[in-house]
Amino acid sequence: MKDVNNKNQIYNIELRKQKKNIVTEDGSVTLFSCEFHEAYHSTKDGALHEALEKHVKPAIELQKHKTKLTILDICFGLGYNTFATLYYVKTHNLPFQVHILSPEFDEALVGSLKSFEYPKEFDMLKPIIEAVSQNLSYEDAQFKIEILIGDARKSIPAIKEKIDIVYQDAFSPPRNPLLWTKEYFSEVRSICTEDAVLTTYSTAAAVRLGLYENGFNLYTYCGENVRASIIASPSILDLEPVDMAVKIQRNPGAKSLKDGDYL
Repeated sequence: MKDVNNKNQIYNIELRKQKKNIVTEDGSVTLFSCEFHEAYHSTKDGALHEALEKHVKPAIELQKHKTKLTILDICFGLGYNTFATLYYVKTHNLPFQVHILSPEFDEALVGSLKSFEYPKEFDMLKPIIEAVSQNLSYEDAQFKIEILIGDARKSIPAIKEKIDIVYQDAFSPPRNPLLWTKEYFSEVRSICTEDAVLTTYSTAAAVRLGLYENGFNLYTYCGENVRASIIASPSILDLEPVDMAVKIQRNPGAKSLKDGDYL
């Protein structure tokens, strides 16, 4: 595929270093990216609360029958989804073996996380956070974390493991469209198991279409005290389905995002 770096000024290395601390609704701290002109997390739903309620809790509940979980965390950023996964598994004494692979192009950000102001819930994870920040990886008897530095569109096709859970949590489609296109979701689908679960905060029609066109069934999910989100899976789940056939019929002009619109 074509090189997706710096196309149509989506990415701006000069602005990448410029970030501002923001305290979110649940008291946890996130950052505002001047490159994407967007916060890393919903300031309303809260950084930690959003990670748990929109991603970690529903995904693990739907995959609780497994003994090993391989998770694709798009993108690592401040690591909230990854660290919230470890926090949730540890505090609930869940027996999973967990392997997390997470693309991230901002290596300097990851390197700074050892001094980031995380919520007190992550105090138990300080040695892990420090290891990830310094080494871009961590491994013990239960958990393995690998940060894949570089362009997610290049690292995802190189993944050999089959993915059980995808945290689709990139910057929003208007800000970072190349991680929301039909072709991108095709790459993600190709490495997923047949019962994989994908969680995402985005309910945009273009996103739903991109997932649907790649064989994902879509479901509306409402976590505790957060706005509605989407869960997608190649399998049939016992959740509230989104009738995409009806959606398409009612809005025939709607289209998924395409690589060709940005490359």
